[in-house]
Amino acid sequence: MVYKEQKIKVPRFNEESGFYTTKKRSKTMSKIRGKNTKPEMLFRKALWHKGVRYRINNKKLPGKPDVSIQKYKLAIFIDGGFWHGYNWNEKKETIKSNRGFWIPKIERNMQRDKEVNQKLSEMDYTVFRFWEKEIKNELDKCINDVLVHIATGKNNWQR
Repeated sequence: MVYKEQKIKVPRFNEESGFYTTKKRSKTMSKIRGKNTKPEMLFRKALWHKGVRYRINNKKLPGKPDVSIQKYKLAIFIDGGFWHGYNWNEKKETIKSNRGFWIPKIERNMQRDKEVNQKLSEMDYTVFRFWEKEIKNELDKCINDVLVHIATGKNNWQR
């Protein structure tokens, strides 16, 4: 099955489009991590302590999952609430600056997540997507969901 939704176009983040950057903003944005975030590290450490071995950011899989377990055809993503649109219908209204950039940017991220989920499903992978806040507040439950999947071999859990 091919993903048919038209890709959302994200405007370029540049001064000609009215997006002004400052040294302070640039420094702040440079601190945002793409890998090895605190929630990812918490999750991986807990999974390792349960005896589960995994790969991180596997480039051979679509979307480079934060954690993947090839033996069980399992791909796990730990998504940041802002970047991946947690509670998007409400949060969208709270974005005050550069709405013309951030709304399409986040909606494209959400669209890409769906595309990646579909590609992985077509490869017979089960996809787990946890929000950062779930990892911080309910780590044991998240780890247990993965362990139950591994123990039962069920390939039907997806958020």
